[in-house]
Amino acid sequence: MLAAGCGQKTAQKESLRNGDLIFIGIPANYTLNSDSMADAISDATGNDTLNLIHTAIAEVKGDSVWVIDATIKYRTDRHPLDSMIKSFTLKDGSLPVFIVKRLPDSCNVDAAVERAKTYCGRDYDLYFLPDNEPMYCTELVQVSYLDSKGNPLFQNKPMNFKNKDGEYPVYWVQLFERLGVPIPQGIPGTNPQDMSKSPLLSPVNIDITENYLSK
Repeated sequence: MLAAGCGQKTAQKESLRNGDLIFIGIPANYTLNSDSMADAISDATGNDTLNLIHTAIAEVKGDSVWVIDATIKYRTDRHPLDSMIKSFTLKDGSLPVFIVKRLPDSCNVDAAVERAKTYCGRDYDLYFLPDNEPMYCTELVQVSYLDSKGNPLFQNKPMNFKNKDGEYPVYWVQLFERLGVPIPQGIPGTNPQDMSKSPLLSPVNIDITENYLSK
């Protein structure tokens, strides 16, 4: 089976490459803190098996592996992959699921990684709005991965903040009340769950907790 623009999938284990995307997921039946953004994201965008709550960009230089991502805690930042893995430890001490996906060589991912680093230092985008200074995780990916004409490889979709019952999780209600703005329901944007389904992405058979987490 071939993914759009990608080579044939293989079961052979691989290593992380520069520009790979790392998606972080939690089982659908796992409950985080009811007042956490991760829980609110999974309520709004998750599925019946695995809820993807975060996306990070891998930067590989020789034996060194870094990630570039946007989080509330660290803002838009570049840090060792090992530290990101540890920072997403779940409340029971276990680790979430890490899924690695790769773009075809024709997408010039090296340029995307360098572009992503230029956004480091920006605040996390609590407003989830396009075209403002702060960044949220998949927004960083979207503005970094461009085609030869400068257009994003990953397209916007109307954002959803409601759960399966059509209601807003308490976290979103309280957050946007504090910010003094409406919940941006339907505003164009991206999220890890949708981005992971891009036909440009091929899964990579690698367990990053086994290969890149220091004991």
